[in-house]
Amino acid sequence: MKVIVTENYDEMSKKAAEVIAEVIKADENAVLGLATGTTPIGLYKELIDKCAKKEISFKNIKTVNLDEYVGLPKGHVQSYDYFMKDNLFNHVDIDLANTNLPNGIAADLDAECARYTALLNKMRQSIQLLGIGSNGHIGFNEPKTPFDSTTHIVNLTESTIKDNSRLFDDISEVPTKAITMGIANIMNAKKILVVANGENKAKAVYNMVKGPVTEDCPASVLQKHEDVIVIVDKKAAALL
Repeated sequence: MKVIVTENYDEMSKKAAEVIAEVIKADENAVLGLATGTTPIGLYKELIDKCAKKEISFKNIKTVNLDEYVGLPKGHVQSYDYFMKDNLFNHVDIDLANTNLPNGIAADLDAECARYTALLNKMRQSIQLLGIGSNGHIGFNEPKTPFDSTTHIVNLTESTIKDNSRLFDDISEVPTKAITMGIANIMNAKKILVVANGENKAKAVYNMVKGPVTEDCPASVLQKHEDVIVIVDKKAAALL
């Protein structure tokens, strides 16, 4: 696990974008595992800029997203489908037919989990981008999620609902369930990139990098992966 500490969020975003850009340059048919939330927004802006400058192209890139809320229609402004289009897909030369997210409004959610796991097994991520929750979750894999888990439905914890409430008008509007890649799906990626910023992530970052490997901190399993890059700002690295 390689840890890079940056001065601030902007530097974190630039360095993370460089890591993903190198994957794209090395393989124009790469499969990018993508994440949502506020942390990667700066990274996506950097990738959009690189695409505009013709440094990289998404023309043949395929993507798989970590997760999606259950119950939000695709056009909902807080759906991750909308987020990805608004923050990346609509601004680069990607074919939307090559983008993949779990379907949080599928009639049969168990069947959708099986479909997405099969897709991930077929389309192994060249790199998987991750944020980390304040409780150590990756994707929506909350503490106590088995390390061998595949795509599944989760009941979001109170802390995660609270973290996400800043994006909604009222906490009562935050979905309480999500569909997420399992930890085994994440660990199957060839390379993993974790980004984190802010002092509220410092404990989770410490537990991920230096704590025991335990399901109490899902991100700690990344210590067992052979190719992980962690890019964090000074505040998130404060306890390392």
